[in-house]
Amino acid sequence: MTRVAAGHRGPPDVEIVFREVYGQAVATLVRVFGDITLAEDAVQDAFVIASERWRRDGIPPNPAGWIVRTARNRAIDNHRRARRGRELYEQVGAGLSATYGFDPGNWEEDEPVNDDQLRLIFTCCHPALRTEHQVALTLRLLGGLSVDEVARSFLVSEPAMAKRLVRAKYKIKAAKIPYRVPGHADLPGRLRSVLSVVYLIYNTGIDSPEKESLRSDALRLARSLVELMPDEPEVAGLLALMVLNESRMPARVREGDRVLLRDQDRSRWDRAMIQEGHAIVRACVRRDQPGPFQLQAAIQAVHCNAVSFDETDWPQIVSLYDHLFSIMPTPVVALNRAIAIGETEGPVAALDALDAIGSQLDSYYLLHATRGSLLRDLGESDAARTAYERAIDLAPTSRDRQFLTQQIDSLPTEK
Repeated sequence: MTRVAAGHRGPPDVEIVFREVYGQAVATLVRVFGDITLAEDAVQDAFVIASERWRRDGIPPNPAGWIVRTARNRAIDNHRRARRGRELYEQVGAGLSATYGFDPGNWEEDEPVNDDQLRLIFTCCHPALRTEHQVALTLRLLGGLSVDEVARSFLVSEPAMAKRLVRAKYKIKAAKIPYRVPGHADLPGRLRSVLSVVYLIYNTGIDSPEKESLRSDALRLARSLVELMPDEPEVAGLLALMVLNESRMPARVREGDRVLLRDQDRSRWDRAMIQEGHAIVRACVRRDQPGPFQLQAAIQAVHCNAVSFDETDWPQIVSLYDHLFSIMPTPVVALNRAIAIGETEGPVAALDALDAIGSQLDSYYLLHATRGSLLRDLGESDAARTAYERAIDLAPTSRDRQFLTQQIDSLPTEK
């Protein structure tokens, strides 16, 4: 049977529901059955059934509950056919009744518990797993991304990512990694991976309308983490970073086209979210324990504080990127720092900064898009076109490619 997450093509509404509830359903079934592979297979089977039945009968009032109930029944049926199915059915039914206070045959009236996702993300980010496995598994299970989509996030082939995911799930089962939020003593050691994964989930939902529910999932998880670890400034920094990013989302797209920061209508920015983000950043500054997420949030706070692009405090942003690069010297941070340098010292200085990292990010479309923009500012249209064309070849989404094509179309002809 074709798996939904690996290439589902059901009714459009089923696609939307899939993005919204896949992670919730998998997390709930993992808690019920204690087996990630079993839960994932059952949820995927449930969506295949939904794509057929909902086309005929319409989407039920509580699609998430329908999916979980159907997935649970599929998993029980599989166990019954294999062995001790009747015993498992009784155990699961009793557990659900005790937990939710209702007949498991009537699941449609109740929704999956959101805390299940928090438990699952800590399971996926267990230190026994390699970091890349932690991130990939969480994007797959909680984000509902296909194997191909996760592979593109890591710039690896789909078969390679499929093997990576299988190894990660086997490790969880073989090492008997518990499905729970760790105790307070173990939380700090698990923090970096969890925060990175939550932010990746958020970013995955930024530029694809069909995945925008991932942003709300990530924000909810971040708020849960703040409640769980109120004394960890990096947790607060992550929440501030996402809140400030989210405040600008209404202005990022106009009539289906992406809008650059310099051209955004700032009256459409969400002022309440900006105030919330600024308040969190100020509290982080008072703690004086700067970390990567707090510094990124501070950069976004400077952007959100400017009444126009031209009045942005770019020297302060460069200074913050300098600090960020000193503790997180990644090529992507260097790229963003180069963009800020372009606003303070001009495109030549920015291109020099890009040249220093070009070999490390040659397969990253934003490097070439940035180079194209800088070359356009210098009046080098032919070179800019070449850079944009390279960016188009590497761009992950149709919206990215459309935007870059528009940049090429707007280039003046060199004399």
